[in-house]
Amino acid sequence: MKFGVITFPGSNCDQDMVYVLETIMGQQVERLWHKDHDLKGCDMIVLPGGFSYGDYLRSGAIARFSPIMQEVIEFANQGGYVFGVCNGFQILCESGLLPGTLQHNENRQFICKNVFLRTESRDSLLTRNIDEGTVLQVPIAHGEGNYYDSDEAIQRLEENDQVLFRYCDKDGKVALENNPNGAINNIAGICNEKRNVFGMMPHPERAADPELRNEDGKRLFESILSEVMA
Repeated sequence: MKFGVITFPGSNCDQDMVYVLETIMGQQVERLWHKDHDLKGCDMIVLPGGFSYGDYLRSGAIARFSPIMQEVIEFANQGGYVFGVCNGFQILCESGLLPGTLQHNENRQFICKNVFLRTESRDSLLTRNIDEGTVLQVPIAHGEGNYYDSDEAIQRLEENDQVLFRYCDKDGKVALENNPNGAINNIAGICNEKRNVFGMMPHPERAADPELRNEDGKRLFESILSEVMA
């Protein structure tokens, strides 16, 4: 499978993602630049974490207008797979490819730590190999991870089974005390209605190498490959 990893000015997780996809997972990776107008035949586009354009205005608000995002939006609208992590998730929301927005963390502080995620749905490319209710430990590193949308939009999201992950404790309990940033309904990751665009705040690429003694995040990449290459 051929992945395209986009680098925006201010991206700082692009090489982490390239390393996991290329070295750990053994896949072909195309390094894409924010000014490119060609996705170079990639099967899946990945928007990595970081601080695109310095997070001026709002996180992801300027990156949404990068030349390459015109191609990404068209690619997604035609059914192509797109995956955004952290800042990538923010860019996808700003682009309208995913619903909602990411606001400042409730405590107004940057949070960098391991968190637990409960898998909410198997009906996605990211999670089809992961049983519902499975708890994963994956790190977060963000200042604007507080997922929000209107009550009506959240109801649709829940009814359509678009919530992929929720913040929880090690036993899978979803509660306010297990919510690191104030995200509504403890939402940590979602997909679009067509189930080809995915976004999450936690960083699975930072939990995919045995040297880090945590490979929970690798399960998402294994799920992607098992479904596409089956």
